[in-house]
Amino acid sequence: MDSSGDTPTNPTTSSAEDHAAIPTVRQVSFDWSNTPLHWVKADDPFVGHMINVFHMLLPPLERWFIHDYRQILPRITDELLREQVRAFMGQEGVHAVAHTTALDHLQAQGMDCTAYMERVEHVFSQILSDDTAPRALRNRWLEARIAAIAALEHYTAVLGQWLLDAEELDAVGADPVMLDLLRWHGAEEVEHRAVAFDAYQHISGNYPLRQTVMMTLVFPRLMKLMIDGAAFLMLADPTVDERTKSRYRGRLRDAQVLREWRRAAKQGLLPRPKLLFEAIPQFLNPKYHPIEHGSTDQALAYLASSPAAQAINGPSAEPNPD
Repeated sequence: MDSSGDTPTNPTTSSAEDHAAIPTVRQVSFDWSNTPLHWVKADDPFVGHMINVFHMLLPPLERWFIHDYRQILPRITDELLREQVRAFMGQEGVHAVAHTTALDHLQAQGMDCTAYMERVEHVFSQILSDDTAPRALRNRWLEARIAAIAALEHYTAVLGQWLLDAEELDAVGADPVMLDLLRWHGAEEVEHRAVAFDAYQHISGNYPLRQTVMMTLVFPRLMKLMIDGAAFLMLADPTVDERTKSRYRGRLRDAQVLREWRRAAKQGLLPRPKLLFEAIPQFLNPKYHPIEHGSTDQALAYLASSPAAQAINGPSAEPNPD
């Protein structure tokens, strides 16, 4: 990968076999005892914290996924898709637990993430809850949330592919345990990248709704949560000096985060912000299908070598979500 921070062009593995595969639920665990707070570069806390945002964001997000998918399971009449959705839910449940352990490790090193976590929990338990819409519109509101999940899964697959390609993280000596968590998760996102979209197409497939959700709900809120989260963690880090922290407060905060994000992306340590922008027209293309984006072979190859994935005795069975 070059130093631009963009995802290189990879051969896409897209076949009927990929589309018909049922994702594997892998019960993994991670030992954080030797993982430093600044796990990418000791002298560059921002890079790690920009990624650490996902330890705060993903557990409530993935629990929200599972909650909404439990509601649509009875509407899925295709047996293969139903099994894929159940496996998707199982993987998301394991992801939530794994990122929670990483978050606990951050907090054990003096990072108080309570305020940001309360904000994220509010988004998913209140703003995006079942009760947000009037009863007469509950069904369409559920379909809109499933469209939002499909859009978010497009982003997680894009970022997952980036992580699989990000050799610069290895080159600078990033912590191998944290890298394994991120790449194991990213590889599973690539593995199951078609499931959320197929489920949405099965229960609704409304193209204008898909457009609206991406442009008004998913992309702006995701960017806001990422930028706010990075600034929050820089302020919460007890090792960052007050002069540096002052740049992450007030009106110039967002500009500071974007400046540092672009700097790290040029080094190949973060994906460029434009990678997220470029994902929008991909998803909005009427001919879009996620199986055409990303490499299943590359994802499965990583999962075949991931220390955490290989440490388990075998795939786990997802608890009955009904």
